[in-house]
Amino acid sequence: MNKTKKILTVLLLLAVATVSVFAQAIFENNEYPMFFASVPSLEVNTYTSKYGNLNTNAGTEDFFKAGFNWGDLVRVRFLDKELVMPVVPAYSYVDTGTAAIIASKDADGKPTGALQLAINMGDFTSTYGIATKTTNADKTFFWTAKEGVELPVHFLFSMTGKDGYRTEYLIRDLNRTNNREDYKNLTDEQFANFRKVQTTGMTNLYRSSNPVNAEIGRNKEADAAAKAAGITVVMNLADDRATAESRAEFAGSYYSTCKVIYLGLGVDFEAPEFKAGLAEGLRFFAENKGTYLVHCKEGKDRAGFVSALLECLKGATAREVAEDYMITYYNYYGVEKGTEKYTAIETSNIDKILANAFGVSDIFTADLVAGARTYMKSIGLSDAEIDALAANL
Repeated sequence: MNKTKKILTVLLLLAVATVSVFAQAIFENNEYPMFFASVPSLEVNTYTSKYGNLNTNAGTEDFFKAGFNWGDLVRVRFLDKELVMPVVPAYSYVDTGTAAIIASKDADGKPTGALQLAINMGDFTSTYGIATKTTNADKTFFWTAKEGVELPVHFLFSMTGKDGYRTEYLIRDLNRTNNREDYKNLTDEQFANFRKVQTTGMTNLYRSSNPVNAEIGRNKEADAAAKAAGITVVMNLADDRATAESRAEFAGSYYSTCKVIYLGLGVDFEAPEFKAGLAEGLRFFAENKGTYLVHCKEGKDRAGFVSALLECLKGATAREVAEDYMITYYNYYGVEKGTEKYTAIETSNIDKILANAFGVSDIFTADLVAGARTYMKSIGLSDAEIDALAANL
C-alpha cells in the first residue's frame, strides 16, 4: 500500500467513525494489522473510570481477530498524540507510570470485555489531555472534556512490533481466580490477602482486600479476619461511603461496626486529589486510637503504597517493605521469592513507587523514615500529626 493510499484509508476510517458506533478493523496487505475504535462519551463506569482508564467501544475479541495479541507493541494515534504501547491483560504488566492497551483475559485465558487504555498507577484520561475529573464532596465524580476536545474521541491502532513486549509479558504473566477452592494451600486470611504488618517498629496495623465488596470473592474471609483481629479503625481507600454501605455485603458485617473513613481514591499516587485524600486518612488514624486496618479492593496497589509508607515511617528497612508488599503477589498469583518474576514485579512496582514518592534514586540506600516524614509533610500533615500517627501504630 503506497503512502497516498494509506492516508486515504485512515481518513476514510475517521469519516466512518463519526457515524458508526462499531470499531472497524482494516489490514495493510493482510499483513500489518490496523484497528479503529472510539470513546463515544465520558459516561462514568461505561467509558471512563475513577482511575482515568478509558473504555473504547471495541471488544478485545475483535481486536485480537484483527491480528493483535498480548505482548505486541502497538502505535496508537488520537487527538494530536501518538504513543507506542504494549498490549497486556492488566496494568500490572507494565512499570508504574507506563501507558498500556488493556485487553482483559477471562478465567479460560481468552480476551474479554472492552478494549481499554490505561496507565499503571496513573490517569490516562487526564495525562493525555482528554478530560478533567471533578470529585464531589461525597466522593462521587464526573469527567468533563478538555477545551478543544470533541466527542467521540477516535483511536487508530497499528502494529509496530509483533511480540515486541513478549519477554516482559511472560515475566509478569499473572493468573488468579476468585474461587476459594483453587487456593487450598492458603489459609482464609491469606486468600483474603489479610495480614498483620510485621516490619520493624510496626505493632498495630493490618492490611487486607475489601471486606464489604464481593467482586473478587474474598469479602467474607476478609471480614471474618478483621473480626478475629479486633479491628476498630479502618481506612477504606477504594470506596465512598454511599457505595460501601449500599452493598448487600455491608449489612450485618463486622466491618459495619468499625469506625471507617471512606476515601474513594484512584491509583494515581501523584494526583493532588490522591494526596489530599491520603492526608485525610492519615489524620484519621492519628486522631482515632484503635487497632488499624488499611484496604482498597484487592489490598494490592493503594493499600500496598499506604502500608509501605507507614512501614517506612516506623523504621522498616527497604527489604522488609518490599517483602511485605510482595506477599500479596504470592497470595493472589503464587509468585515465589527468588524468581525472575518476583524481582521484576518488585523492581517495577514498590521499589519505583517509593523512590518516586520520596524523591530518591534508590530506596535501599535512602533514609526511609526521613523520606516518609517529608512526604507526609508535603501532602499537608504537621509534625505533631505525624508524631501522633507514629505513636498510634
